[in-house]
Amino acid sequence: MSDASLSLRWRTGVAVVGALVLLSAGCSGASEAANTGDSSPDVSVTVTPEDGSESVRPDLPLTVEASDGTITDVQVDVAGGAAEEDDGAEEVAAEGEDAEAEEEGHTLDEVTGSLNEEETQWVSDWTLPPGADLTVTVTAANEDGEESEHVSEFSTESATEGQRLEITSNFPTSGQEVGVGMPIIINFDMPVENKEQVESAVEVLSEEPNEIAANWVGDEMMVMRPAEYWDPYQEITVNVRLAGVQFADGQYADRNYQINFDVGREQITEMHVPDHEMIVSVDGEVEKTFPVSNGAANREFDTTMSGTQLTMEKYTDLTMDSATVGIPEGSPGYYRLDVKYAVRISNSGEFTHAADYHNDHGVRNNSNGCTNMLTEDALWFYENSLMGDPVVKSGTDREAEWDNGWAYWQRSWDEWMENSPLGEAQNTGEAGTPDAPPVGEDSRDVEDTEGEEGADEGTEEGAEEPAE
Repeated sequence: MSDASLSLRWRTGVAVVGALVLLSAGCSGASEAANTGDSSPDVSVTVTPEDGSESVRPDLPLTVEASDGTITDVQVDVAGGAAEEDDGAEEVAAEGEDAEAEEEGHTLDEVTGSLNEEETQWVSDWTLPPGADLTVTVTAANEDGEESEHVSEFSTESATEGQRLEITSNFPTSGQEVGVGMPIIINFDMPVENKEQVESAVEVLSEEPNEIAANWVGDEMMVMRPAEYWDPYQEITVNVRLAGVQFADGQYADRNYQINFDVGREQITEMHVPDHEMIVSVDGEVEKTFPVSNGAANREFDTTMSGTQLTMEKYTDLTMDSATVGIPEGSPGYYRLDVKYAVRISNSGEFTHAADYHNDHGVRNNSNGCTNMLTEDALWFYENSLMGDPVVKSGTDREAEWDNGWAYWQRSWDEWMENSPLGEAQNTGEAGTPDAPPVGEDSRDVEDTEGEEGADEGTEEGAEEPAE
């Protein structure tokens, strides 16, 4: 069995299961649980937090220790808390999948834990549900194999109404098929101070292993990007175990979310801008080569960006108004155009789209920064693009900014890790996440048994509209 000591850097899979609700943590004091069996007096079981504790911090571990014996089973029953109050209500991120979706025989709202190798210590895997009453039932065996049952009860501190971190939107949503470059973007409803704790609560599982870590755009938008493109044709599960996480001083999230999406074929588009050509490869083979016209590069505004960008969204019909990118009506260079089959690749106005109103495709770059295509070519790209497909451009003196749209691959993996608050990558092929350091004072170290008192969108709202 996996090592469950508090210094363990990776939370591992379930060793012993719980009942209804969520995660786990501990609080002030420790107590020897009541023995309801006829076991030898040699067996001693200690549960932390101690029996009868109230307002226990939900972000501290629940631990069970046995002396002169071993732990054979731990069950944690939960009454109250957000999961019970919601009665199975669907969450934003789930998009039709309920927050109690089963994962390896358990739900996200169960309290699970792991035993050490000696089977003498059990430690909860995740944070506990706030505002809940927990009953811990421990079965232990003495050296002769005689089992006894030990019961301990405590309650957790509630999350303050109006100050509970929730997800307002996420990209992708459950059920979507995405490209191999797709990050996981989560927008929250209030600023996150303890970014390490929030990142460490997000477990990403993929069929093909990868590494993943988070960078933040402001305090309300977390972007989790893999080290390498996702392998195609696989399912990704994102368990957002927020319940009980202290995201700001004395403030706790109170619910969990799950996102399930699929990675489709590997489609990568490449353009060396001076060549006036777009090359689309699918699963490593060239599928299409299109003549295009990119930015005229008379100024920064109409210079097509170099770098790795991602397809973000697409429109059958779109009105492009230069006033949205700082060139108002009446100014030199103003335009307003209706275009078809537009695919967004930045927040500063870059799209691919049909442009049959000129004959520069494959001949010269004469656009306001967008990739202009013949209508039939633009239609093919529109129909065959998934959100998160990489578009790699080169040959210009304007580099894409990493946070302009979804150009997150502009940061090398080393740079990405340098900007990760947690500073440690998660292996998506294994259950668990890196542990975040504790927040504030551990209330178990003080006499008082009471707990402590206590969007930027993926496509940004107000993002600039397209250049021609």
